[in-house]
Amino acid sequence: MPLSDSERRRLRELESDLAAQDPVLARELSTGRPTLRWLRRSAGLALTVAGIELIIMAMAARLPGIGFPGFILLLAGACVLLTRRAGRRSG
Repeated sequence: MPLSDSERRRLRELESDLAAQDPVLARELSTGRPTLRWLRRSAGLALTVAGIELIIMAMAARLPGIGFPGFILLLAGACVLLTRRAGRRSG
């Protein structure tokens, strides 16, 4: 069943409102391709977990030389998880 003129107009209004409020989601919906947010989150989580594991192994083996790289990995993973991409508005 085709849409009426008022339904088409309302749909265009909703699309323009969405594009104004959340341009990333609007781009995902228009192209059909999701952004790589999940990849960024997965990488950040993997780095964080690897860093924690290295710190725990260093404490168990009493090897501070292993703990320092673990701390660096932990910081890098936290930065990836907690920071947003450049050019993306907060909200």
